[in-house]
Amino acid sequence: MEDTSTRSESESPPEESPDPAADGSDDRTSPDDGEPGAPDADGTRADETDIEALRERVESEYDFDDFGPSDMAQMSAEEWDAAFDPDTWITGDKLLDRVDAELKSRIATRDVFGVLERVREDGEERILVYSDEGYAIIRPTGEVRGEGTVLRDIEPVVALAAMESYEVPEPPEDWSLPHPDSVPEGSGEFGNLVVQAVAAVQVLAGAALLVASAVADLGTIVAPAMGAVFLLIGLFLFAMVANARLSDRFRSEEYRDRLRALREAKERPGFVPVEDGVVTDEDADATERDREN
Repeated sequence: MEDTSTRSESESPPEESPDPAADGSDDRTSPDDGEPGAPDADGTRADETDIEALRERVESEYDFDDFGPSDMAQMSAEEWDAAFDPDTWITGDKLLDRVDAELKSRIATRDVFGVLERVREDGEERILVYSDEGYAIIRPTGEVRGEGTVLRDIEPVVALAAMESYEVPEPPEDWSLPHPDSVPEGSGEFGNLVVQAVAAVQVLAGAALLVASAVADLGTIVAPAMGAVFLLIGLFLFAMVANARLSDRFRSEEYRDRLRALREAKERPGFVPVEDGVVTDEDADATERDREN
């Protein structure tokens, strides 16, 4: 009988590797090939159902009829891409005309403070909006560059005007900024008069209860207590009206000062990169970096 205990391991038959097709697997199911609708290796491809769900959530969460800078700051990059499909945006001269009409309407209603002009850059038309606190230049592609509060006010306006579903209002004939002397001292005078009337009633009622408590022995502290409460409420309402009038007067004076500064300036502010109606390249690189950041 042959002794097999002394056979070396090298003489043993090699172990066969399992057949990859034996268990029914196929190279076509490898993750490298992928399936239709599956995400890429870097995970950048999104499922259409998820995009539609995200778009519905964004449309229900944000009011695009009253879309402002605060809403724009809250939106994430994914929400922005879902809400504003680049394939459906309006561009070119039509976009500039829609932005022009929208801005004129907002300047007329004081939602935007700025001077609107048509300028040129690289042979193409641009829209320039500037004030004493910044500027914005809008291109036909919908790109906006600039700085200051004007840029923050203009960006959501351009986004709205680029949407086919948004109806741009017709601007009034006299849409430009008003003359400083035509700005009233304050607003909401009717509301102030109503509050003053309520305050006067409260003061009279409180005074009447206090006098009645002092003249007649009512034998209770309810009447004088209520009189003191009415009196305090009336005085508080009078103080609130006085504060509102002072605030309106201060805001109106500040608005007039800004209007005077723009009217008295013989040329655009130095930070606006426009000369003789042509956009200069002086600050283009800096503003482009600011926009990307």
